[in-house]
Amino acid sequence: MRATRPVRPAFVRGAALLCTVLSAAGTLSACGLGGADKPTIAHKHSLTIGVKEDQPSLGVKGKDGTYQGFDVDVATYIAGRLGVPKSRIRWRTTNSSVREKALADGTVDMIVATYSITATRKRVVTFAGPYYVAHQDTLVAPGNTTIHNVRDLKGRKICAVTGSNSWRRVIEERKIAAVPVQAPTYGACMSDLADGKLDAVSTDDLILAGFAAGHPGKIINAPFTDEKYGVGLKKGDLEGCEQINRAITAMYQDGTAARLLRKWFGTSGLKLTTSVPQFEGCS
Repeated sequence: MRATRPVRPAFVRGAALLCTVLSAAGTLSACGLGGADKPTIAHKHSLTIGVKEDQPSLGVKGKDGTYQGFDVDVATYIAGRLGVPKSRIRWRTTNSSVREKALADGTVDMIVATYSITATRKRVVTFAGPYYVAHQDTLVAPGNTTIHNVRDLKGRKICAVTGSNSWRRVIEERKIAAVPVQAPTYGACMSDLADGKLDAVSTDDLILAGFAAGHPGKIINAPFTDEKYGVGLKKGDLEGCEQINRAITAMYQDGTAARLLRKWFGTSGLKLTTSVPQFEGCS
């Protein structure tokens, strides 16, 4: 005896018909290609994007509540390529210490916030990109004439931002006996440097360039790492990762990346890379 085919409720049949019509019209994101609960950002109608609020030229929150910076512009471009216009983006300040948790619990859909791709982080986060490869350097007070490279940080007080790996690259990877001084953000690091509580701030050159434009201090121009800035996604969102990688490729190929880099860092003196970065691969 042949099994009777189950009859779907009317509202389910209606939703399926609506999705068929919308798909034919090219509005695929409205149906999520398999359901609104599909665990991917690839077809979402709107996005909540995590960014920094206190990193000049990268992510800054103004008094009016709006965000601006290179990371914000990159995120806006990527969202547009995913079919989400700026009007349907919600920005959320996401500090280094809470990035993994914010993705895991759905507080944000993706993070574009100088989020370096590391083997440890890849265990709990899926990364698209990188969208840029920065290099760790060091910023010192204007009158400092004794720190010329990372080795000179031995015995010096350096900033250790909660959730950031930069200070670890000095002390744990380079085995340099610097003294870590805890701080919640890089904005706090700059205040501590100005107050004489620190000897140096060592982190990505794009972060330092943004701060150096508005704070006393000088970059020693002695880079010693590659920092691959990735777009953080909830672990397992491979479809979203692949679509974002295509968006990043387009951003470099159509000249947008070069324009944004010049816009935010053109006067910094840093050597900017305007070719498509080598992707890590979605996993």
